[in-house]
Amino acid sequence: MKIKILKGALIKNIQNVQNVISSRSNLPILSNILVEAKDSHVRLTSTDLDIGITSIFPSEIDEEGAITVPAKRFNDIIKELPDEDILISTTKNNSITIKCGKCFFKILGLPKDDFPKLPEFEKTPQVVVDQAVLKSMLSMTHFSISRDETRYVLNGALFMFKGNNLTVVATDGKRLSMVQKDIGKEVPARSIIVPAKTIYELNRALKEEGEARITLGENQTRFELENITIVSRLIEGEYPNYEQVIPQKIKDKIVVQRELLLLGLKRAALLTTQDSQSVKIDILKNKIVVSKSNPNIGEAKEEIEATYKGPDMTVGFNPAYLMDALKVIPKDELEIEILGPDKPAVIRIDDWFVYLVLPMQLA
Repeated sequence: MKIKILKGALIKNIQNVQNVISSRSNLPILSNILVEAKDSHVRLTSTDLDIGITSIFPSEIDEEGAITVPAKRFNDIIKELPDEDILISTTKNNSITIKCGKCFFKILGLPKDDFPKLPEFEKTPQVVVDQAVLKSMLSMTHFSISRDETRYVLNGALFMFKGNNLTVVATDGKRLSMVQKDIGKEVPARSIIVPAKTIYELNRALKEEGEARITLGENQTRFELENITIVSRLIEGEYPNYEQVIPQKIKDKIVVQRELLLLGLKRAALLTTQDSQSVKIDILKNKIVVSKSNPNIGEAKEEIEATYKGPDMTVGFNPAYLMDALKVIPKDELEIEILGPDKPAVIRIDDWFVYLVLPMQLA
């Protein structure tokens, strides 16, 4: 293999694939990136056996070939090279030489045949979604995915395809995000649970233009973007019936400016600790009072204008849970529904977005 590559292009494509590489793997080959040169393109691939990512880009190829290289060392070397063309070639004994200007490196790799092959999909259903739509849906749900490994089925996001709609749901048992969008084409009814790691990598790779082609396999799925392909195992199991925990709409809504509430929660959260995570929210006639009192630190209090005509109430919430949603909701004015101090808060945007968060006990 002999190739000439621009440093910027190589760095960008290494970054596309390196996040899935685990430094704790017992298999040395999984710490490597597969570098393949063929048909005027270079293809970089990494995998941890649960998720695999491929990034492809054009390059000047003098000799086709393939080898795997230690990901971290390869990335560190390329980053420190001058901003000039990089010449990469393979030699005997699975060695790879890297030349750039007056710099020269030689590192040991492993043969391509040792690298796990990513699964192939034949005669499986495909769904095409605008990248911008899918990115928006993941941005508004991913933070609700559970990190509790004892509830494995919640360690991913539910994708439900039905009619012309795609619904994405995530919950950790304390909050729930649901987004539903019309994707423009009727698709076969199907539900899959995509692991959190895949969701984060996919959200990172998606752009504001172009299409994402989703292939729905039996136990695996594939997301094909313009130059990046992500293949992932699916989580097996029955996802909870999320619809039954979403309350019916109520009449007395709290109408508040999103940015004002976000900033008020952010300031009150400065006085929270690991042992005292909740902030107090007093919901009064036409105002919200966000406060936090901590005997070991001090207290904070802020009034926020709101429109509300229901009964006064006091509720405790984890501010981080509310802020996660407020940061991504694309609306300046929000309607929040709260029935009481022991009931969840619900934020809805028309019929396509629901965010639900359970209250916390006030200290």
